[in-house]
Order: sequence, then C-alpha cells, then structure tokens
Amino acid sequence: MFTGLVQALGTIKPLGGDSWQITCVSQSLSIMQDLAYGDSVAVDGVCLTVEEILKDGFIASASPETLRRTTLGNEQTQQGYVNLETSLRVGGKVGGHFVMGHVDGVGQLLGFEQTASSWEMTFTAPEAIARYIVPKGSITVNGISLTVAAYEPELSQFTVAVIPLTYAETNLRYLVPGSLVNLEGDILGKYVEKFLQPGQRRTTDTDITPAFLLEHGYL
Repeated sequence: MFTGLVQALGTIKPLGGDSWQITCVSQSLSIMQDLAYGDSVAVDGVCLTVEEILKDGFIASASPETLRRTTLGNEQTQQGYVNLETSLRVGGKVGGHFVMGHVDGVGQLLGFEQTASSWEMTFTAPEAIARYIVPKGSITVNGISLTVAAYEPELSQFTVAVIPLTYAETNLRYLVPGSLVNLEGDILGKYVEKFLQPGQRRTTDTDITPAFLLEHGYL
C-alpha cells in the first residue's frame, strides 16, 4: 500500500522478458537507503516487487497482464521518467490517500494550463475508472495522489489542480498533450460500489453469534 506521495524519479530499461531495471536519477538516490529485497515499490503507480538491489536502482518484473493494463511497456515511458514511491510503513504518515498500486486503466493528457497558484491538467478517463471519479475526491495519476477539481462525465474527462511543488518533483512536468498516464480510483469508492450491488449479502446483528465470533477468531 502507498500514499501517492512521490519520493523520487527514475528511469526504466527493459532487460528482456518481463524484467525491468529501474534506475533512480542522481538527485533521488535517498530512496535506496532502506530499500530491501522483496520490498514493494510503486513505479508510475504500478506496484512492483524488488528482486535485486543495484548501486543506483533495482530490478523488478512486470507480468504480461501488468504490461497490457499500464504504460510500463510504452515507448514513451521507457524514454522518460517514472515516479517512484516505497510502500507505506506501519505508523507512517498518510499525506495523500490509500493507493494500492493496482492500475484501473490508462488515461491521456488532453491539455494543461498554468494559473497563478497551480497547473490545471485535464485527462481522459476510461469507463473502468470513470465511475469512481467524484468532484473533490481522490484519484491517482502516475502514482501521484491528486484531488479532482472538476469532472465531466459526458466527456469522460476530469481536471486536477497540481501545486507547483508536485509539478516540479514528479514526471507531470514532462507530459505533453497525448501523453498516456496510469490511473487508479479511490479504493473506498470500489468497496462502496461492491456493497451497494444488488444481491450482496449483508451481515445483520442477528448474524453475530458466539459461534460466528469463534469461527472468525474473536473469542
């Protein structure tokens, strides 16, 4: 689990098959200080497992399914920078929102505009994620926790306001109209959707019995 607060930028290099070498750029080597074999790292919002530690990066693998559903196999991504974040530690600060690293779909930057206090960026939203978007709600773009400033469902697009610090410290500043991005909806919206689906069994007070509690380890 992650928080959507990017810690470093890196580059990726295919090693053949589904393996990738992720190299941290020079000013971001601090992410390597406590990185260990088996750790989870969000790479542009995609949760990958560290398989080997290198001097200035690490090696991880992405399944064919991951490559199909994300931008990791895209030439644009391989030639640019990726956002990196190590997993949330117990007791750590949640400065953004809970991010799972499970990309729901790929969107596209439609355009951006600099204002007096932020950058307003508008992206397309495929149906797989559009249903979880609400104004002032949370959304993850390339692993970055952002707040939805506006949502236009009829156009399948949304706008986020990016503060200067986030714009300067992430790969958002390298995007141009047409750039593809990984999108993940808020996990809370997914659970709400599941519980509201017709036919879902709901536990009531009458279901909570000593036998039920014993079965589930509460007694």
